[in-house]
Amino acid sequence: MKRISFRAVAAAIAALASALAGHAAATAQELRVGVRAALDTADPASSYSPNRNITLQIYEPLLLQDASLKPVAGLAVAWRMRDPTTWEFTLREGVKFHDGSPLTPEDVAATIARNMATEVPQTYKSDIREIVSVEAEGPRTVILRTRAPSPQLPFGIATFGIVSARATRDATPEDFRGKAAIGTGPYRWSEWTPGQGVTLTRNPDYWGAKPHWDKVQFRFVPNDSARVASLLAGDLDVIDAVPPGLTQRIEASSNAHLLSTTAIMMLYLQLEMGRAQSPYVTDADGKPLPKNPFQDIRVRHALSYAINRAGIADRAMEGAAEPAGQFMAPGLDNHDPALKPLPYDPAKARALLAEAGYPKGFNITLACSNDRYPGDARVCQALGQMLGAVGIKTQVETVPISILFRRRSAGPNGLPDVPAFMLGYGAPNGLATSALTSLVQTQDRDRGRGGNNYTGYSNPKLDAMIESAMVEPDEAKRAALVREATHVAIGDTPVVPVYFTKAIWGLRRDLTLTPRADSFTFVDTIRPAK
Repeated sequence: MKRISFRAVAAAIAALASALAGHAAATAQELRVGVRAALDTADPASSYSPNRNITLQIYEPLLLQDASLKPVAGLAVAWRMRDPTTWEFTLREGVKFHDGSPLTPEDVAATIARNMATEVPQTYKSDIREIVSVEAEGPRTVILRTRAPSPQLPFGIATFGIVSARATRDATPEDFRGKAAIGTGPYRWSEWTPGQGVTLTRNPDYWGAKPHWDKVQFRFVPNDSARVASLLAGDLDVIDAVPPGLTQRIEASSNAHLLSTTAIMMLYLQLEMGRAQSPYVTDADGKPLPKNPFQDIRVRHALSYAINRAGIADRAMEGAAEPAGQFMAPGLDNHDPALKPLPYDPAKARALLAEAGYPKGFNITLACSNDRYPGDARVCQALGQMLGAVGIKTQVETVPISILFRRRSAGPNGLPDVPAFMLGYGAPNGLATSALTSLVQTQDRDRGRGGNNYTGYSNPKLDAMIESAMVEPDEAKRAALVREATHVAIGDTPVVPVYFTKAIWGLRRDLTLTPRADSFTFVDTIRPAK
């Protein structure tokens, strides 16, 4: 009889256990995603990017956005403009909500009405402001009528998810943590622990390709080093917003890798120019100036010349950014390759300041976030030094993004309580007209204009150019109008583009994903690497 050694049996059992463990890990289909910015409401009417990153995986738009934010078929399989003020959308057949009820035109109408009426801080109102009615023609046809020609409406329709009319009737934002959390997406809402994370579960009845993951945990990890360390330790499978200073740690790892793309997010300075005299700008001796220097275009140009954008992109951002001289990044709608950033020229900046009557410069405060964009606090310090070098002595204040959002309208007449601040903007629909409307058009809340224009800047000629571009049905003519309006806005310089961010993800070595210009981490694109 052949004798079997105890040592051989033990080795065989260990090998089998290891194989079974590996098989279990491979088939568990649980994904752990670390994100920098936390969800602040579960309400899908919020257009705040960290919220959309999660809610759009539960509630799907009529039209989806591809990786470069172009509209593609989603809950609607076809769409056409019947006439300049009428759009027709054909719903996909057989789509069901998570509770088993069918998708109908009434759900589309209820979603649009709710988005128009919502009081959440950041909304989709600018994307649907021209819609005056939603009508049903049979069970699968939705008719949207607009008050003016809206040739770009499909881009706006692709930004927000459709909710169930039945489940959301009289729903409050809190109800989207429970009874109202009914979408059509590949994943279902499961649990939200504020400040910690969100859990989603697979929708087994999804109309499209079956979701790969049974369970997805979004963990909020605002500390960059902690997020990277968790990926390298195997506690997270995917992380977003990898900061430039930590990319080498991932590149040097044997169990993780990086993926990146140029993103829609533009970091920019806004200069308060709405007051004839600013209490927040003082002379070299600390005394209030008799007039607001930022109302002088020479001063605004001087500030732009003082910024070494290439230095910020290469050093402060360690290559994870691209210098910006306009509102749209390369590859996006109406990016103009001919529109370059102003060159770094401190001598010209000082000459312009002297010409404007400020040979000794003046003192300002520059406020920036320290928890929203990769490298934001570090870039802010660099900007302060650059401005100081030409005579604009700058006190830098970095604060949480929630505080910065409040400060941009905390001064008299709803203007900022600081003369300059840095924020990021990326048009959710990927349209240059949206960037123009939001950042530089005269602020008019009722009409959805100037939503992010906190400068006090108003140029009626530019407003008219933007309005013309928005209603022009011919794509080539519209592009020419957008290009002209962009050149005027950049020339006036109420907003100073600094750089476009790069969206960078860290992933477990055996995973891949589709990088998106909006920086969203859509888990239905995360798959085992081939």
